[in-house]
Amino acid sequence: MRRVMLYHHFTFKVALLAAVSAASMAFAGPAQAQETEEPISTPSEDAGDEEPLDDDFHNRRIDPLNRIVVTAAGLRQLDLLAGTTVVEGEELQRNLDGQLGEVLASQPGVSASGFAPGASRPILRGFSGERVKVLIDGIGAIDASNTSDDHAVSIDPLTTEAIEVLRGPAVLLYGSQAIGGAVNVIDKRIPRRFTDEPFHVDFLAGTDSATDLREFGGSVDAILGGGFIGHVDGSWRKTDDLEVPGFTVAPELRADLLADAAEEQEEGNFEEADELREAADQRGFLPNSATETWSANGGIAFFRGDSNMGVSFGVYDTMYGVPGRPGAGHHHGEEEGEEEETGEEEGEERVSIGLRQYRADFRGDIALGNGLFDRLKLRAGYSDYTHTEFEGDEVGTVFDVSGIEARAELVQNPFGALRGSLGFQYYTRDFEAIGEEAFVAPNETEQFALFALQEYGNGPIQLEGSVRYENTSVDSMTLGIERDFDTISGAIGVAYEADDAFRTGVNVSRVARAPAGEELFANGPHIATQAFEIGDPDLESEKAWGVELFARGRRGDAEFSVAAFRNWFDDYIYLAQTGEEEDDLPVYAFLQQGATYTGIEGQLIYDFVDTDDLRLGTDLRAEYVRAELDDDTDVPRIPPLGLSAALFAEMGQFDARGEVEWYEDQTRVAPFETTTDGYTFVNASLAWRPFEDNDAIRLLVSVDNIFDVTGRRATSFTKDFVPLAGRNFKASIRASF
Repeated sequence: MRRVMLYHHFTFKVALLAAVSAASMAFAGPAQAQETEEPISTPSEDAGDEEPLDDDFHNRRIDPLNRIVVTAAGLRQLDLLAGTTVVEGEELQRNLDGQLGEVLASQPGVSASGFAPGASRPILRGFSGERVKVLIDGIGAIDASNTSDDHAVSIDPLTTEAIEVLRGPAVLLYGSQAIGGAVNVIDKRIPRRFTDEPFHVDFLAGTDSATDLREFGGSVDAILGGGFIGHVDGSWRKTDDLEVPGFTVAPELRADLLADAAEEQEEGNFEEADELREAADQRGFLPNSATETWSANGGIAFFRGDSNMGVSFGVYDTMYGVPGRPGAGHHHGEEEGEEEETGEEEGEERVSIGLRQYRADFRGDIALGNGLFDRLKLRAGYSDYTHTEFEGDEVGTVFDVSGIEARAELVQNPFGALRGSLGFQYYTRDFEAIGEEAFVAPNETEQFALFALQEYGNGPIQLEGSVRYENTSVDSMTLGIERDFDTISGAIGVAYEADDAFRTGVNVSRVARAPAGEELFANGPHIATQAFEIGDPDLESEKAWGVELFARGRRGDAEFSVAAFRNWFDDYIYLAQTGEEEDDLPVYAFLQQGATYTGIEGQLIYDFVDTDDLRLGTDLRAEYVRAELDDDTDVPRIPPLGLSAALFAEMGQFDARGEVEWYEDQTRVAPFETTTDGYTFVNASLAWRPFEDNDAIRLLVSVDNIFDVTGRRATSFTKDFVPLAGRNFKASIRASF
């Protein structure tokens, strides 16, 4: 019944938005009219006098510092998004993976949850879950990936045009859940621009050796006439169990398993001892880590003058294994019959997850003329998401999520030195878990927000400010609990532009976030994570002050970007292991206290040689974050110091790159959390464009982790038994024509 109500609610909102759009186009008047056959670009990315790149695959806009700008309409410069990174083109192809976290893990200030090959969410500046907003063209993914690390992000990177990593205070415009930043995936499911091509095709296929990968994806955009453009895309990706170097389990866990095996041997429990030794000696591959994913999307957009609107519908489907913790079913000292039963079922009840999301989207970009406002930007999304956790062939727990997110933004015409935008956002989510191990009570979240972003100044000094008000209600009828939160967030920044090639500034923010339903209402065993999770219905809003210093620009043959930040939290919400057990599972509880995050990240690209025939240079990256709680313990699962250095060469039709990635030991850990050994990966790649000065076809071959080193992510719940891939040979082809 609730899902039917949500469906009608969504239909009403889309109809309302469409009516507003049509009215806006009518009021735009003759001044906005032009022949629909004339090629135009979608004017939703305003950035001064920027020029579009040549290739349609890269048809984006760049600012004077050669940095791509696609969000926060109304600003001349995006300094509030001081940490913006855009991954596209060859870099996106080189790092392509089935999960968004893995695609971005090599970017400065970015790590990944790395729960399993089929589930990995981005972690920004040490922040994860509810503090990182995952967006599709500015609207939330509306899935359950924020609920738990074993839940996949319902976005297919294979058909992605580009991915933005947005860090800094201004991302609060997308929601208070973006305290740590936002990841915005840009695709073309709703066509973004009108061109004079009758049709356009993008295609990508790839394979690798570490997972026996087979993947391909493609899209077609076609002019339908009368100002309409249609789009269809689809993808398929299949992997086998992940190949890993050495033992699958970490040394500390392996020692525990062997000690338990010896104890069982002494007591005459030979079968149990053999099972424990087998788990300890598992090597070469990660059991139960295979994946299979497919997606399909279709959309249509109408262009008239400088305005456009469009809709799309798509489906995302994935099935992936969840590696089990070796020895988790062993409880020494229980009754003999119980031990035998656990041992018999250990190999039969592997956990896997089947996920399917149906999604509908609407986008409108309406020119309003020369009055107070330049444009009305509308965006809405609806998601019907089902996620099933299987125990062997039996259905364990089913998660259902239905949600709507809608956004309207008025972009101002410049008034002297003042620019900006203001708008509102609505979000609702109906969450229900069904099954014996439904660890979160059914709950509904509804949020209404008002926001504004302003920039003042045309000279070397610019002022920028943003503010957001949110009213959030989180209700669980099952528990009879209703919570309501009013939060206000804001940011102000000062930027100094020495010239067109250097900018520096400081941002100060105050952000407040209401606790999520999972943080409030969790209470039960979660088989996929092998944990008993307990929420706290009395949690208060999480609040944080933030300061960020940044500098970026180009000097001679060097291009650089560096940011240092510090966040002071009141009532910081985190999930920590308590040391207790419930239902033979370790207990993890959502707790709350003050916390401090301090970090720095940067990138330097320096060209040793830059001629018409050869570009030779280096790409240096660094990241560090330190996170402490007020009780002098460490925040759980924080990434360590990371450094990388690459040499690259661009020679006509060939691009070559060799890089070293180094991560320090992580010894600053929370109570009951194990330390993580550092590791060094050496990678190399070679790209070939058969047609000189034309990026329409690109062949890329690469090898990651050349020396087959064991690596484990400190940010992962499963790091002790889910290592990173071993030596991995990859090949892919991308075509755009």
